[in-house]
Amino acid sequence: MRHLLTGCFVALLLLLNTLTLIGPLLVFALLKLLFKGRMRDRISWAVMWIAETWAEINKLIFKAFLPTRWDIRGADGLRRDTSYLVVSNHQSWVDIPALIQVLNRRTPFFKFFLKKELIWVPFLGLAWWGLDYPFMKRYSKAFLERHPELKGQDLEITKAACELFKRQPVTVVNYLEGTRFTQAKHDQQQSPYVHLLKPKAGGVAFVLAAMGAQLDALLDVTVVYPGARKPGFWDLLCGRVPRVIIDIRTHTLDPALWAGDYESNPQLRSKVQAWVNQLWQEKDARITALVNETPGR
Repeated sequence: MRHLLTGCFVALLLLLNTLTLIGPLLVFALLKLLFKGRMRDRISWAVMWIAETWAEINKLIFKAFLPTRWDIRGADGLRRDTSYLVVSNHQSWVDIPALIQVLNRRTPFFKFFLKKELIWVPFLGLAWWGLDYPFMKRYSKAFLERHPELKGQDLEITKAACELFKRQPVTVVNYLEGTRFTQAKHDQQQSPYVHLLKPKAGGVAFVLAAMGAQLDALLDVTVVYPGARKPGFWDLLCGRVPRVIIDIRTHTLDPALWAGDYESNPQLRSKVQAWVNQLWQEKDARITALVNETPGR
């Protein structure tokens, strides 16, 4: 009963925080339709500040009412005036609060590449647009075979959506597995990794092609939940997640990773895939070490 009451109370506080701040965020997002240039950039900064404040208040709620210990490693040296690409393993909806804990107001507010159709989601589409989330349009191989004249246009559309990031720093998050880890998915894929699904290089290659020159470093984030069971978001709200390890490794990005067309250049495709596989081999070994380390460390 105590856990249930805690979950309901914390959920209510998160809802109140969201309802309080989404109004001002949407107002500023609408104002962006009226301005261009420097004024629009200032409004974008205001929208970002509201989103960061929302995230920071959520962190305070977690700290005040939940026993979860956020064991953050490797965050020293993170900066808000530079741009990052973040890759992370993905196991649970708790992964998002974990990223907020480690990145909010340590790096620029993080963004995800979204499918263009999501801009029509009521309220959220406008909020994402106001936050300058890049909306990407990707054509399937079959579609491009029927319409070869459109080849490359999806990338150009996405590059245009990222134009603002030449004037302000950004943190772009990419989950290489494409979905949350489950043992059933792991077995179905016959994944060669112990703790991870097979990574998908195409998504990160698209991000690098659109933004590579604007990104200053890679943040390789590994999230581990010590214990036999992966927690859900409701477990977190109920206070049933005692500890979360968030390990960060910072790497430089090789410009050769976006020097060409990933889809049509076999050499580039092999290079990106080898780079991604190496990251995942190292991450898999890191997770094993973190899971097996002495409790209480």
